[in-house]
Amino acid sequence: MLSQFVINLWLLLLLLVGSCSDVQLWDQGNARNQSGEYQPRIRRYFVAAENVQWDYAPSGENLIHREKGLGVWGEQTVYDKVRYVGYTDPSFTTRLEEEEHLGILGPIIRGVVGDTIEVVFKNNGDEPYSIHPHGVSYDRENEGANYSGSKFPGGAVAPGQTFTYTWEVPPSAGPAEDDVSSLVWLYHSHTNSVKNIYQGLIGAIIITAAEKATDEGKPVDIDKEFISLFMIFNENGSDEESEGHLMHSINGYIFGNQPGLVMSKGDRVRWYLLGMGTEVDIHTSHWHGTTVTHENRKTDVISLFPAIMTSADMLAENPSDRWLFHCHVTDHMTAGMISTYQVLP
Repeated sequence: MLSQFVINLWLLLLLLVGSCSDVQLWDQGNARNQSGEYQPRIRRYFVAAENVQWDYAPSGENLIHREKGLGVWGEQTVYDKVRYVGYTDPSFTTRLEEEEHLGILGPIIRGVVGDTIEVVFKNNGDEPYSIHPHGVSYDRENEGANYSGSKFPGGAVAPGQTFTYTWEVPPSAGPAEDDVSSLVWLYHSHTNSVKNIYQGLIGAIIITAAEKATDEGKPVDIDKEFISLFMIFNENGSDEESEGHLMHSINGYIFGNQPGLVMSKGDRVRWYLLGMGTEVDIHTSHWHGTTVTHENRKTDVISLFPAIMTSADMLAENPSDRWLFHCHVTDHMTAGMISTYQVLP
């Protein structure tokens, strides 16, 4: 009896301290039964909204053309922001290790068709915030948005308070027959959706087909995944309108300052592409040194509009220490909407 108690205690400790590369995962048993069929599970995540100081160019340089400098966009690169931050357990004391390339984006929330996603959200900020998901299924209480006089607790979580969202992952949230094995969706705060997104409260949900999912919920046919949000963050105050405070960024970085876009030759890479913003946020993501497969055709430029969510697959075949990855809209390039990626030999 004592030995069973020790075993149960050990299993509990494993649940409390274990972590994965995205957000803490709590689930039940093996992902597949003896017949190899995926067994739906509950995936639980711990996410907090937190005030941060965000630097759009932490190097202090234009890493694409150093001689040109940062222009008017370098007059101020650090701003007060609010981010979604992932934690390992409900105590919200141990942060998850963040993937470098995500930048200002919140932690990846993963699900597999058939799963239930639970997000324990703690508001460590100074204003009411929420988490509103795209794609997945929810009721009004778990929508993360209040309107038409409704006042659901999850629609506006007060500072210092916690709310647990429950979302289902039906087939309509996952890949269709002609899609690739995983899809990307947005999540963001919706208490004041325009202000909250500009504050930085935005992230990605990745949903994988059950027959193509690992235990972690990742697609089995992909080696590397990168998420890229093309968005002009408007950092102007209410009484000013300056070009230098319009930060033309990819994941909150400008002029080549984004880290972490590293892969090896032969890697199968999936790029999840997101757009957000206003009518000026018309972007054309372009890769140098390669082509990608997008919607069953080859290309090296993909158009994005606000709230567009799409993906492209790339086979890393062309090694280089730096390849450009940028928006091809001319004035957006001028303003620094440029990153680089690396293909190791």
